[in-house]
Amino acid sequence: MFVPTTFHAALLMTVLSTICWGSFANTFKGTKNYRFELYYWDYGLGIFLIAVVLALTMGSYAGGPTAFLANLRAADGINLFYAALGGFIFNIANTLLVAGIEIVGLAIAFPVSIGIALVEGVVLSYALQPRGNAVLLALGIGMAVVALVLIGKAYGALRSGSDSVSRRGVVVCVISGFLMGIFAPFVTRAMTRGATLTPYTTAVCLTAGAFVGLFCFNTILMRKPITGAPVAMAEYFRAPAAYHGLGLLGGAIWGCGTVFNFVAASLVGVAISYAIGQASPMVACLWGVFAWKEFRGANAKAKGYLAAMFAAYVLALVLIARAYAG
Repeated sequence: MFVPTTFHAALLMTVLSTICWGSFANTFKGTKNYRFELYYWDYGLGIFLIAVVLALTMGSYAGGPTAFLANLRAADGINLFYAALGGFIFNIANTLLVAGIEIVGLAIAFPVSIGIALVEGVVLSYALQPRGNAVLLALGIGMAVVALVLIGKAYGALRSGSDSVSRRGVVVCVISGFLMGIFAPFVTRAMTRGATLTPYTTAVCLTAGAFVGLFCFNTILMRKPITGAPVAMAEYFRAPAAYHGLGLLGGAIWGCGTVFNFVAASLVGVAISYAIGQASPMVACLWGVFAWKEFRGANAKAKGYLAAMFAAYVLALVLIARAYAG
């Protein structure tokens, strides 16, 4: 299988994973008046299909015992279960995050949900696989959390001062962050204990778990949505083919990012790879600024927060990279 042999190659893969994780939502923006619960069916299928394709190509390169199919047969069953369970949990967390964004907006949802997930996921992963300088890693996480708060401040500066924050929406974001932080330790466990999984096998199992989770959690949300009216499955089949294509593309983009992140983790450790990958809100913010013009006409205060956010993320990236070298 293909794995990076130098830190710089691994760092490039984590940066690419960040770009993918922060870009997939653009495909949903390409739909009009289309419910996210419907989009998520194609998205879930897309992340699984791309994980399988990459496992059968990059993950099977040069053959041997680490090739995807060989590793799938040789790995401990409990590790296969842990990876799939991580995907099942992530699916719930990601869906709740989107619901939270719809209720309270990016200004609250991202800092609360991703902030909790970042700290929890890195701390638990580092406890299972203590690789890298703990002090520098902690400082990097701190700067990443500061950047997330600044994203919230920037979006908040665009809101009317009279806007109220839904308590229900905040609770949804807290639950999302807690669950999103849990999936990384399951991945760490699957890749570091017993007859371990390769990054590619881990990605296939995780995305399979996420896809299976659609039939449980997404089905419930369609009937009893957190926000909006119930939606029937018949609307999925009436949607334009382009919408299904966008959902599959969005899943493929996110799935590529996930595989790259896991592959990089095989060298630098899950804690460091996951921490860098969680810079994805910065990428999403860049798309919002330059592609979707979300900050058109923004005041100086909002622009100042944006500039500070980018600086904080760059510093976080430097600190986390140094954590591996340290």
